[in-house]
Amino acid sequence: MKQFEAKTLEEVYELASNEFSCSITELEIDIVQQPSNGFLGFGKKNAIIAVAPKKNKRRERKPREHKFKKKDIKIEEVSKKIEDSNRADEKRSRQKRKREDRKREPKKLRDVPKVESKEKIFDNFYNESEKKEVAKIIVKKDKQEILDEVNKGLVSLFKDTCYGIDNIKVEFFDENTLYIEFTGEDSALLIGKEGYRYKALSYILFNWINEKYGLMLRLEVAEFLKNQEAAIYTYLEPVIQTIHEKGSFKTKPLDGILVHIALKKLREEFPEKYVAVKTNVRGDKYVLVNEYRSKEQ
Repeated sequence: MKQFEAKTLEEVYELASNEFSCSITELEIDIVQQPSNGFLGFGKKNAIIAVAPKKNKRRERKPREHKFKKKDIKIEEVSKKIEDSNRADEKRSRQKRKREDRKREPKKLRDVPKVESKEKIFDNFYNESEKKEVAKIIVKKDKQEILDEVNKGLVSLFKDTCYGIDNIKVEFFDENTLYIEFTGEDSALLIGKEGYRYKALSYILFNWINEKYGLMLRLEVAEFLKNQEAAIYTYLEPVIQTIHEKGSFKTKPLDGILVHIALKKLREEFPEKYVAVKTNVRGDKYVLVNEYRSKEQ
């Protein structure tokens, strides 16, 4: 059996039907996994089914032997039947080509604000151009109403955990960015040793806040962001001097939030240059600064 996966059962049934070029009633379908939206991004699952054509879908039939008397055979009727058969074959062939062309065409999405892949959204976390796109989304709610709703949601999410969190601060960092800070005895445990869960927590909260309110996110947990900014600023001091002298530079591979902090700092220092996040062949991310945009476009 062949497996198919999509966000909903309707979509996965359509994939199976297109793949086998038949109705779903002509297929044997086993639901491997029911779709689930989860809670605030936790536990989200796609629909998975296993599909195979029904065994009795097509039975080979032996051609019936017809015995015709010589007087029953008419050349005009045979010729007409051959022409009708050829026209039917051409029609089926055209329909098949149309189905194949539709498969190749990208599916049209509803007229909603453009949302890129989730990984790319996080990679552009501090991208100024992304902020401009988000600014086009109209936030109808009052600022204080947004702060109250976000704070209530965070308290509801973390109140039953085993972590000792004294306070969750929620305020506006600027017009387009929401600042969230976790403090308390166990707040550092939220992101783990060396902050390896910081990216996951940032992504979950960003996905919720950006989708509902159209805002960016700046997350601080146990001064992790502050310490990371201090460390990367120390690294960038000689880098900035080198760029002033040579005009271009490529940073060392940077992990997690460091690459976004470096991107923002270098764009502030060199607004007239091309500054962007790149990925090498090993998948490591770094920041590239060039004298002319045309070299990379």
